[in-house]
Amino acid sequence: MVALSVLDQSFTSDVASAGDALQHTIKMAQHCESLGYRRFWVSEHHAFKGLAGSAPEILMAALGAQTESIRLGSGGVMLPHYSAYKVAETFSLLANLYPERIDLGIGRAPGADMSTAVALAPNGQPDFQKFPEQVAQLLDYLDNPNAKPLVSPAPPEDFSVWMLGSSSDSASFAAHYGLPYNLGLFINPEATPAYVKRYRERFRASRNLQHPYTMITCAVFCADTEEEAKLLQHTFDVNFFLFVTGQSALYSADGSMLNPEQASAVPVSAALEGFAAQRNKTRAVGTPEQVVAKLTQLVDDFQADELMLVSNSFFFESRKRCFELLADAMFAS
Repeated sequence: MVALSVLDQSFTSDVASAGDALQHTIKMAQHCESLGYRRFWVSEHHAFKGLAGSAPEILMAALGAQTESIRLGSGGVMLPHYSAYKVAETFSLLANLYPERIDLGIGRAPGADMSTAVALAPNGQPDFQKFPEQVAQLLDYLDNPNAKPLVSPAPPEDFSVWMLGSSSDSASFAAHYGLPYNLGLFINPEATPAYVKRYRERFRASRNLQHPYTMITCAVFCADTEEEAKLLQHTFDVNFFLFVTGQSALYSADGSMLNPEQASAVPVSAALEGFAAQRNKTRAVGTPEQVVAKLTQLVDDFQADELMLVSNSFFFESRKRCFELLADAMFAS
């Protein structure tokens, strides 16, 4: 089986638990390190009560101090919100603090709604069309020792930059700049192996990467029984569906996530059923044997070199158990 990594989104079960969620992320990184996972990445989301991770670079600094060897990364930094130079210096500093352990994953998506993207933009005018230009600037700052202005501290040679995405555009960007590519199947369940094919066919070798390298990120809900795994999956689907359709306030006055019992009481409409069915295409749910079978299929279909897992089960202990079960099942194979 390919190498295994984890994406953690600092999931909050209620509006008052952001501090707990961030501590859980630190504990999860330690847990995944002990289990043998290769990487532990954290995400960037804004204006979303269900996720506490809005500044991956700060969280990565905390994680580095609490772990010893697992690679830490941003999944990812939404580059259009920031100065490429500032991102280069921030992650160069992290890479000097934690040598051979830092991955900078960059993306174009806002990681929020457009009103929040406007608030993040220094001039109130987000410009996502400048993303290719920003990527070129960022790579020049990191790779060119004569870049002006100078990046301080100087980035170490083992510094790794990844292109993140969920579309054919991101595949093209990754190929053009010679970057490893992380395809977020958990974001876009309609993504196809054609994206990876495009990346591999158009890949141009760079100073940092001579051959194409692909990782896919998949949602998983793994438990000791299929019934428990499906309940955790259904709880997530209900909460996410209510959020994206603007119905959360109908079931939770303060915006807290519904627990499994509460989520089970929400009527299953045709729209909710279709929403879940669509996401089932590229995620794995069930016992370890069932999940491994689905993940193996996805790795084969997408010709992935590495597999990243994200699990947003309602309970922290359920997420820990998920990664334990999968480590036991997949590292043994």
